[in-house]
Amino acid sequence: MIGIAGILISLGLLIYMAYRGISALIVAPLMALVAVLMSFGPPVLASYTQVFMPALGHFAVLYFPLFLLGAIFGKLMDDSGSAQAIAAGIVEKLGKNSSILSIVLACSILTYGGVSLFVVAFAVYPIAVAMFQQADIPKRLIPATIALGAFTFTMTALPGTPAIQNAIPMPYFNTTPFAAPFLGIIAGVIMFSLGMLWLSHREKSARKKNEGFGEEHEEARRPRAEKNLREYAQCENFDVMEISPDDRDIRLKLPSFFLAVLPVILVIVFNYLFTRFIIPSMDTSYLQLPQYGATDITAVRGIWSIICALVLSIVVLLMVNVKNISSIKRTLDDGASASVLPLFNTASLVGFGAVIASLPAFALIRDAVLGIAPGNPLISLSIAVNILAGITGSASGGMSIALQTLGEHYLEVSKSAGISPELMHRVTTIATGGLDALPQNGAVITLLTICKLTHRQSYGDIFVVAALSPIVALIAVIVLGTLFGSF
Repeated sequence: MIGIAGILISLGLLIYMAYRGISALIVAPLMALVAVLMSFGPPVLASYTQVFMPALGHFAVLYFPLFLLGAIFGKLMDDSGSAQAIAAGIVEKLGKNSSILSIVLACSILTYGGVSLFVVAFAVYPIAVAMFQQADIPKRLIPATIALGAFTFTMTALPGTPAIQNAIPMPYFNTTPFAAPFLGIIAGVIMFSLGMLWLSHREKSARKKNEGFGEEHEEARRPRAEKNLREYAQCENFDVMEISPDDRDIRLKLPSFFLAVLPVILVIVFNYLFTRFIIPSMDTSYLQLPQYGATDITAVRGIWSIICALVLSIVVLLMVNVKNISSIKRTLDDGASASVLPLFNTASLVGFGAVIASLPAFALIRDAVLGIAPGNPLISLSIAVNILAGITGSASGGMSIALQTLGEHYLEVSKSAGISPELMHRVTTIATGGLDALPQNGAVITLLTICKLTHRQSYGDIFVVAALSPIVALIAVIVLGTLFGSF
């Protein structure tokens, strides 16, 4: 019992410290130490050097290219003005009467194409402010609107998304980014529909109460809002535009909508081509040699596909925006630097999970989790991933811990139950997108900071669109997958 208490205390402290903004690089090994000390048995130093660090290193080695290329791609989209051009183009097409829908679609297109959700939030927020001001929609709804487009269906559900949450299950289940594609699309439609219904309801309720944009929505500021929106959404060819979200002018030279969205489309197209045709046609028998890991193509095909897709899309992005980026070297350097901290934060959580899994008391917790719906591993897997994602405040971290500790077991159980690995993959990814959006989640905290709002003002709506809606979609996928299998 003391060992279980140690695990629970370490997890509780992990949540608290993450909520306080302390880096996982510090928190994860310290909380692993707490759990080991309260187990009264396992050696402390060996648990760190022989368990924590190898697990951290394995994750970093396996997924470093995805973090690196994703961060560079996102930085190039940001510095070239492509992210802003996509958002502005959607605003122009849909107009101010569809402000919420415009922002959701802009965020979803960017994140589905591989742009980091943090980059998306920074790029779209000024446009959202201008649109919400002119449409007189409460500012407190902006974070949930961005979250619906960036944190939900494009991150976990839609097939082919290059998000790390869609990549992590691939080595465990020998799957590709397009696992269970139609189930993923169904889940995405559910998340999008429920989220839009909620945000539309909240907008209508605010109008009935005569609640406008908020404190900043004064008559003196209305001309500025109209000017910002006009320059974003109506300027011909998206040439030179001006935004002033913080009473300052930021001049951007934006590419055309077609050139801006082209690299995003190519990420998905290249990903599909490499997954379905190019890599399967290659002679990869050399992978069986010890120096290449004594593996086969099914174990690495998904990661190879995403790497190739991102590299080629980055090349195209550079070619079409060479004049729009003031310093390509600085942009590449900044993107590379931005990839390191998220990678090692997640890897540290994986190391924490490995230490927890090595403790004797964890066997009791594991058996309890596996005892949930023993005839259907989809249910116990989704619960385990959701809980761990909520505990760690990280979708990728919670998924990594669950698969690190239970992945092999679930693969064996699923085979025995006749459940396809593709279905296990999709359920795992969708499950990460539920309770991960609790208040201590780093993306939630960052989003609220960007929007200059508090949890009290906006978190309730974020919870509905980024936690409750994905959980409903997860239940639907489990039911459909149980009845009809993977499709």
